[in-house]
Amino acid sequence: ARHIVKVDGRAGLFKGLTPRLCSGAIGTIVHSKVLQLGASKKEPVSSLEQVLKETSREMVARSAATLITHPFHGRGTLSAFTTIYREEGVLGFFAGLIPRLLGDILSLWLCNMLAYLINTYALDNGAGRELRAWGFEDTSCHSQVSTMAEMKSYSQAVTGFFASMLTYPFVLVSNLMAINNCGLAGCLLPYAPTYSSWLDCWSQLHKEGNMSRGNSLFFRKVPTGKRYVWE
Repeated sequence: ARHIVKVDGRAGLFKGLTPRLCSGAIGTIVHSKVLQLGASKKEPVSSLEQVLKETSREMVARSAATLITHPFHGRGTLSAFTTIYREEGVLGFFAGLIPRLLGDILSLWLCNMLAYLINTYALDNGAGRELRAWGFEDTSCHSQVSTMAEMKSYSQAVTGFFASMLTYPFVLVSNLMAINNCGLAGCLLPYAPTYSSWLDCWSQLHKEGNMSRGNSLFFRKVPTGKRYVWE
């Protein structure tokens, strides 16, 4: 952050804000519209069936929003669109889309299914046994219900964090492919390799033990055998 301020001033910290705002606004609209189209009359189904149904609807909505907003992904300025179209064509706007979609879908299913398992088999059953052990047969008392609701909200946050950690390699590959061979000095040899596809990128990162590169904000790992030279 200090380097950016030194080179570009405080305004440099907000580069890419306009595409980010456009992506957020358009993504929210598309997401809500797709959910409305897929909404149906609620039927009495089991808890697991309801989770599967809602997760499937959410997956379609998120995928649609990601597909529409991906051209804004990783674009520093709106003027970059002209350069991308001139140099790479329409497909250049969708570089890195596949790993991003796969990561979003896997993260969503992992998060929702883990939360369901924890809420159903750990919290609900565990709380019921605890109350019966203390002599309470009525498990719907206000304090217990509010506590359980709070714990379930925490479980959703924890499983979301866990799922994002597991699917981070997809985010990394998507970001690298978005700038792959884009003409910037830092994205070309000798500073960065050029990948033929996102699978090639994944394979190279895996060989280097670099699948979690950039995952930590404060700690950075230098892969074994790598040598870095800087001026």
